[in-house]
Amino acid sequence: MQDIHITGGAMTRFGRHPGVLAPELAQQAILKALADAGVGVGDVQAIYCANVLGGMILGQLVVRDLGFRGIPVYNVENACASGATAVHLARHALMAGQYDTVLVFGIEQLTALGGGTIPLQRNDHKTELYARAGMVLPAVYAMRGTRFLHERDAQPADLAAVAVKNRHHGSLNEYAQQRSETTIDEVLASRMIADPLTLLQCCPSQVDGAAAVVLSTRTDRVATRPVKLLSSVVVSGLRERADDDILDAEITARAAAQAYEQAGVAPSDVDVVELHDAFTIAELLYYEALQLAPRGDAVALLKSGATRLGGRVPVNPSGGLLAKGHPLGATGVAQMVEVMWHLQGRAGTRQVAGARIGLTQCTGGGIAGVDHAASSVHLLGV
Repeated sequence: MQDIHITGGAMTRFGRHPGVLAPELAQQAILKALADAGVGVGDVQAIYCANVLGGMILGQLVVRDLGFRGIPVYNVENACASGATAVHLARHALMAGQYDTVLVFGIEQLTALGGGTIPLQRNDHKTELYARAGMVLPAVYAMRGTRFLHERDAQPADLAAVAVKNRHHGSLNEYAQQRSETTIDEVLASRMIADPLTLLQCCPSQVDGAAAVVLSTRTDRVATRPVKLLSSVVVSGLRERADDDILDAEITARAAAQAYEQAGVAPSDVDVVELHDAFTIAELLYYEALQLAPRGDAVALLKSGATRLGGRVPVNPSGGLLAKGHPLGATGVAQMVEVMWHLQGRAGTRQVAGARIGLTQCTGGGIAGVDHAASSVHLLGV
C-alpha cells in the first residue's frame, strides 16, 4: 500500500467573522492549503467537504468559483466528527488508487444560529424526548462530571484546571478564538451552565472557522518534512445497556485501540495530541480512553504537567475546543493541521519540541441510546 501524506494544510482564525459568508471563509483555507502543498486546482482530483449545519451541496457552492473543472465533490456530515470522517473517506479513495491527490476541507458558521446549545437530532422521537427533558449535551457531560468527582475523589478545581491549561495554550495560538489566560478561581466563578460545569468549562458556541488539507500518494508532492497519515479509524456508538459506565468513553477507547494497531505504534509513542475537549470533563475521560493514563489516573496525569506544553505529551497545544473554538465541520480537519504543524516544526511559540507522532480524536453526535453517534482517531507521523 502506498503511503498517504498530508502535503499541505491551512486554517482560518476561529471566531466571529461578521460580514463573511461560509463559502468565503472556506475558500480562504482552501487556497492557503493548496499553496502550502504547492499544487494547483488542476492537480486535485476530488474534493471532500465536511459541514453539519450549512445546508445542501455546500461543497459545490464553496468551490464553484475556484476553477475546479467538474471533479467530484463529496459532502460529508457526521456531527462533530464530520471533518475527521471526511479525511477517513478520502484516505479510502487514495488507498484504492481511485485518486492520487485530493482536497479535504471543513467549514462551519455557528454565529448564524444565534447562540444556544447545538441542536440535537430532530427526526428521532426518543432523542426529542430526551432534549425536552433537558438532556442536551452540556447536561450529559455534567452528569459525567458529577460521577467523575464522586468516583475519582476529585474536586471541581480538577475540572477547572483543564480550562486553565487549554486557555494558556490558546493564548499562544493566533488562530484561537479565546486568547486570554484564566485562573482556577475565575473558571469556578464563571456562570454555572450545568453543575458542575461552569461557562469557562464549555467550548464557545458562537464561532466560525474553516480548515483544509491536501492528501496525496504522489511522492513528488511531498513536503520537505513529509507527514504520513499512519492510521484512520471511524466507529459508531453501541447501544447502551442499563449497566454501562458513563465514564468509560467506550466508543473512543474502541477507536483508539484500532488506530494504534493499524499504525503499529503504542500510546507511549505519541508526542502530541489534539482531542475533543468540548467540556473539561471530556479531556479527562479521553486521557484514559486514549491510554495516555490508566483508568483512575487522569487527574494525576493533568496535575503532573505531562499534558501541558513542555510536558511528556502535550494535549491540545492549540488551546483545544475550549480556547480555539469548535466550528463543527472544521474541527477534525483543523486538529490535523495543528498536529501537522507540530510534526513539521512550524507551530511557533506553542511548538512541541521533537514531536514525531501525533494523534487527533473527535467524537460526534448526541443521540438517544448510544454513547456517541461517531468517534474518530487518527495518527500522524514523520
